[in-house]
Amino acid sequence: MASLSQLPAGSGSSNSLLSVIETAKEPLTSVPQCYVRLQQEPTPSELSDDNKGTFRSIPTIDMTKLVKGETSDFANQLEKLHSACKDLGIFQLVNHGVNPMLLENLEHEIEVFFKLPLEEKMKYAIRSGDVEGYGNIAKTKDQKLDWGDRNTLESYFMELDQLAMRLLGFMVKALKTDMREIEELFDTDGMQSVRMTYYPPCPQPELVVGLSPHSDVCGITILNQLNGVDGLQIKKDGAWMPVNFQKDAFVVNVGDIFEMLSNGVYKSIEHRAMVNSEKERVSVAMFFSPKFEAEIGPLRSLITPENPPLFQGVGMEKYVNDFFSRLRLDGKSYLEQMKI
Repeated sequence: MASLSQLPAGSGSSNSLLSVIETAKEPLTSVPQCYVRLQQEPTPSELSDDNKGTFRSIPTIDMTKLVKGETSDFANQLEKLHSACKDLGIFQLVNHGVNPMLLENLEHEIEVFFKLPLEEKMKYAIRSGDVEGYGNIAKTKDQKLDWGDRNTLESYFMELDQLAMRLLGFMVKALKTDMREIEELFDTDGMQSVRMTYYPPCPQPELVVGLSPHSDVCGITILNQLNGVDGLQIKKDGAWMPVNFQKDAFVVNVGDIFEMLSNGVYKSIEHRAMVNSEKERVSVAMFFSPKFEAEIGPLRSLITPENPPLFQGVGMEKYVNDFFSRLRLDGKSYLEQMKI
């Protein structure tokens, strides 16, 4: 798969580059105004018992049971995968096969990078008109910023690329559709990108958001929460619910593009990242998308007279560029524009 560095200049703009890490190094008793968001939707602890719903945890998929092939364990796990993607759009993946030593080295290298002096990190700063690099993009003077920093790490691509293609294969099998269509879109020239995020402790976590509510503009996302500090929340039945990570598990979520490809059978999940006052949180998200030259829309093998397309077709390049040209993340609003 290719890198998101293929995005042309102009797919994002930067009027200001700010570092929340450097801000948080100062002894703060309150949050700088540029990060404050007074109209956040409530977290589960702030909801009344009547409004907390019945959501308890996201499904867990065991990769070893999927790779066994045609066994009862395989059939049960495939159905569980299908239900997770259809009903929620997110699951935890255990026994994924990624080398534990690689994950340990990754965590160490990321922590070392974020602890570098600012002048050293700025060698990798986001350039004007780009979406890659270190820092936080502000497109307008009064834009509310996310309490987090970003950098890319291409050396992590190879290991997860194989895992992502295997997962896509199982998802297509669960949909009972043609794998060749997915291979044409994702294999070899498919795009992958990475977001490394450091969320420092925050003196007033109730006033900020680590990462604004959104759904991912990709096929699937594989999230690795490196230091075991929770913060991911998903929107379920109108309420925000925390995701409690299992040790050594990845969290995988359906992106907008796979919702389009599945003609709405699988759902992308709206999510956000929150912070706390005591602990830093470090995560690495990998995003897997079709090749830049692809036309994306409902898979041909899923469309029948009884099951017409629910989404319009669009070029991948246009879809991504339009997504990143928006002033801010805003739930699933961009995907809604693609519905017929």
